[in-house]
Formats: sequence, C-alpha cells, structure tokens
Amino acid sequence: MAQNKHHVASSQKALMLEMKSLQDEPVEGFKITLVDESDLYNWEVAIFGPPNTHYEGGYFKARIKFPIDYPYSPPAFRFLTKMWHPNIYENGDVCISILHPPVDDPQSGELPSERWNPTQNVRTILLSVISLLNEPNTFSPANVDASVMYRKWRDSKGKDREYIEIIRKQVVATKADAERDGVKVPVTLDEYCVRTQVPPTDDGSNLLYDDYYDDEELDDDDEEEDDEDCCYDEDDSGTEDS
Repeated sequence: MAQNKHHVASSQKALMLEMKSLQDEPVEGFKITLVDESDLYNWEVAIFGPPNTHYEGGYFKARIKFPIDYPYSPPAFRFLTKMWHPNIYENGDVCISILHPPVDDPQSGELPSERWNPTQNVRTILLSVISLLNEPNTFSPANVDASVMYRKWRDSKGKDREYIEIIRKQVVATKADAERDGVKVPVTLDEYCVRTQVPPTDDGSNLLYDDYYDDEELDDDDEEEDDEDCCYDEDDSGTEDS
C-alpha cells in the first residue's frame, strides 16, 4: 500500500510539472487540456494538421491516459477523431515505438532504445506522433489496408491518390468539430508555429500544487525543457505533391 501511494505521488508530481511546462512553453500545433480538472491522469489533445502536408487544416482530437507509475511506464495515446493511417488502429490507438513498454522483444523489430524510457515525456510523444502522421512505419502496421494503400501512393510517386483522398476527406470532416469547439485552425506556417498558450484554469495554482501536495514541496531545480523548433518539414513524405 505504501509503495502504491509512493507511485501515485511520484506520477502526480511528474504530471503536474509536465502540464505546467506545456502551458508555459506549448508545442507548436498542439493544444493540451485536462479532460477533468480533478484528474491529472487523463489529458485531452488537439492536434492541428501541419501546413503544406495532406493534414493541413485538420483538427484532430485525442486523449492521453497515464498509468499510476508514470513516467516509468508509458501512457496510452488514442485518437478520438477517425484516422486512416498505417500506425493507428481502428479504435484510434496509436502504435508507435515510444509508447511501447521498455522490454526486450526481438520479434517486434524494435530496439530497446526506441521504446519508452523515463526520460521521455509528453512533449516528445507529441512530436513523435506528428512525425508519424507524415512518415508512417509500414513494417509493422496497425492498419494493414491503410499501409498497403500508403505504399501504393508512395511507390507511384503520388499518382495513386486513394490514400491521400481518404485523408483529405477526413480533414474536411474535422472542420465541423473545430467550429463546434470555437477553434480557429492554423493554415499558414506562421500561424502554425505560434505556440498555443492554454489559459490557466481558475485557481490554477491549486490544481497544479495544493490539491495533491499539501505537505510536499516541488523541487525548484528541475531542468527546464528546451524550446522545440517548429516541426514542419517541407521535405517529409506527408507533403503535398508539387
């Protein structure tokens, strides 16, 4: 019981610090909020499709669910928006090495160094997910049909557009969600690279500290996250055909 309480306290501290870091220094193209202000273990993610890619103008919603022993075990990342992608299961779960437990599994084809470790965080997960959208891994697909379709598009150098047309239809379908949520989706590179500041909730200091730590002080010397450069890359495989 004491060990379990220690895991909970440790994970809550890690999550509070990460949420504060993401509020102070957001990742371009993302908006992070709590699903429920009283629950640090469930986060809502809004992902904006990067300009000049097939996801441009898209508003994709997802959830991150954390285990009680975070950051020693990885969270789960699930899209709520319907996604057609080689590495996303039909239920929205994302299959990516960084979210796999740090076990040695030669049959997976993944190196232990590619899997989750406690030095990873939400920031690296978000950047990995946006990279995965544009550069799918077709060696161990979660959606075989999407993987086959993507390879046809890639190998035909864009002539076979079935994969791209499905993505564009899904992007258009997200516009209704954006309007309903009152969200303006960035469509230019300048707009996309503006960090989306999340306004603190009422009594935000209580949410991040007092409610969970009545007697424990947070370390003042935690390392600050380095600013991430905008992850847009005009040469990635997710760009529009010229």
